[in-house]
Amino acid sequence: MTQINSISIVIPFFNEKENVSLLIEKLNFFVNEVKPIVIEVVFVDDGSTDNSSEILLSSKDVKFVSKIIKLSKNSGSHAAIRAGISQSSSSFVTVMAADLQDPLSLIKDLNKECLLGADIAFGQRRSVNERFFVRLFSKLNAIFMRKFAIKNYPSKGVDIVMFNAKVAKVLNNNIESNSNFIIQLLSFGFKQSFVEYDKDERKYGASKWTFPKRLKLLIDSFVAFSYTPIRFVSVTGLVFFVFGIIWTFYIVWRKITMNDLVAGWPALTSILLLGFGITNISLGIIAEYLWRTLDSSRKRPVFIIDEIIELNKHE
Repeated sequence: MTQINSISIVIPFFNEKENVSLLIEKLNFFVNEVKPIVIEVVFVDDGSTDNSSEILLSSKDVKFVSKIIKLSKNSGSHAAIRAGISQSSSSFVTVMAADLQDPLSLIKDLNKECLLGADIAFGQRRSVNERFFVRLFSKLNAIFMRKFAIKNYPSKGVDIVMFNAKVAKVLNNNIESNSNFIIQLLSFGFKQSFVEYDKDERKYGASKWTFPKRLKLLIDSFVAFSYTPIRFVSVTGLVFFVFGIIWTFYIVWRKITMNDLVAGWPALTSILLLGFGITNISLGIIAEYLWRTLDSSRKRPVFIIDEIIELNKHE
């Protein structure tokens, strides 16, 4: 039976054995601190190759209701999050990172917003302790997302979110492959609220959120939620078509009136390089859409749950 104010904390992880012990310690303290709110922790093992799950299973210190969702392979953090949401049973669902860079205390602030009537409460970073190029990438990502995809995308980005069971049901009924579930939430149109917080430094281990993964998520977000790339192809083609007509009339006029144009391979080579470059870029953008259409038509599962292990059950 779903509690009036119960929270499922979905925590995806991939090779986080260094952080497991500290994570359990912090969760024990947090669960005890927020009583009488009922907390359920849904760990999602995204195909870890170390012994992260084994450390969780063998720990005698887990004092909270929890379970481990083991995926059949590494499917990516957003797929793992969707798997955790699908197995959540509380009145509210939130997502936290296993590296503890996002403080657990933020959950209380998000929960207050939801209790006040927000269907979705986002945690918006006030400050970020990351390398310059990572901050630059995040900032550019936010600018492009706001301009071309989702107008209400937070300028400082979003990592943490809490939403009610109604939103969770919509997400579970609309599981998208190669997509960004945060932007999907922003696009739903439900009542939203934002809470600012400071992101902490990672305690142990290296971040698994690498640049290639960030780049893939950026591409997925644009292709899934924006028509701008395909419009870029059309506009570029139209511009060069018009330019080609003007240039053709110009060289014909110049040839007739002045006859001073000397044919040469440098100009021809430049035109060919420019033309083939634009053609290949355009084909690449179109291929992104076609590939995702093909991938969607196959109806392959976004994630496969291999095993569900109950650590502590509801009383």
